[in-house]
Amino acid sequence: MLIDTYGRVATDLRVSLTDRCNLRCTYCMPEEGLQWLAKPDLLTDDEIVRLIDIAVTSLGIEEVRFTGGEPLLRPGLVGIVERVAALEPRPRMSLTTNGIGLRRTAPALKAAGLDRVNVSLDTLRPDVFKTLTRRDRHKDVLEGLYAAREAGLTPMKVNSVLMPGLNDDEAPDLLAWAVEHDYELRFIEQMPLDAQHGWKRDGMITAGDILASLRTRFELTPEGADKRGSAPAERWLVDGGPHRVGVIASVTRPFCAACDRTRLTADGQIRTCLFARGETDLRAALRSGAPDEEIARIWRLAMWGKKAGAGLDDPSFVQPDRPMSAIGG
Repeated sequence: MLIDTYGRVATDLRVSLTDRCNLRCTYCMPEEGLQWLAKPDLLTDDEIVRLIDIAVTSLGIEEVRFTGGEPLLRPGLVGIVERVAALEPRPRMSLTTNGIGLRRTAPALKAAGLDRVNVSLDTLRPDVFKTLTRRDRHKDVLEGLYAAREAGLTPMKVNSVLMPGLNDDEAPDLLAWAVEHDYELRFIEQMPLDAQHGWKRDGMITAGDILASLRTRFELTPEGADKRGSAPAERWLVDGGPHRVGVIASVTRPFCAACDRTRLTADGQIRTCLFARGETDLRAALRSGAPDEEIARIWRLAMWGKKAGAGLDDPSFVQPDRPMSAIGG
């Protein structure tokens, strides 16, 4: 079991498979990209599967989410999914992606055992997409969404970040589109995880702004805290249901008290929080020949020291050194 001093139990493992991405989203990384991790620093497929095996069989992990960077860029992704699906007990498996490679990979991922996908899409306008991501790939994302649904990777969630002066007027249009296509839309507040360290609290679109915009067109009924559990998104029924919309307000409405996540970076570091400045090295233990029991002990110790909250409301908050692309969203 992965328990911390505040009584929280981690049952959800986020696994970053790569720090690389084929987009250059303005809220994540600079146009020229980043200095990527060297291949020897990355966990191998066997190392990833071994760590997930330890997490599932020894530490109580029930759900695994594959992230990046862009996880579809990982050459061994399908094989990793297939091997994790064979574990006993079998964890629930999902993947967060920008959607560009889904048209090609969705059937194979479903056949390997992946349960569902989250796809990032911030705008319905191709020109705005090109400005936000610095790539002309809007059509590819829409085709990827369609392919994932056809493959049965459902229920499908679409994640959107609203940026001032770019797509901050699109919330109602995005929700109408999601309802039409039976996707669950989730808005995510922009977080201080950009490589450029350009994030400013007074310039972000808040959960309150998003909800006010949505209510100009839709009736929103709170789903209630009892339905939310440890999920990061607060959810509302849209026009009485059955469709829902969520808002992940990591900055203005933090949900740290119910957090049940532990994170593994692409280079084998355990992070207790997206905003943590410290990490615990599992890669060194793996490569030094440590047995599973010792790796599990190190992991438990790391999670025992998890802080009460992310500290975003602290004036002395310092942004983590690693951008979101390097630690998984």
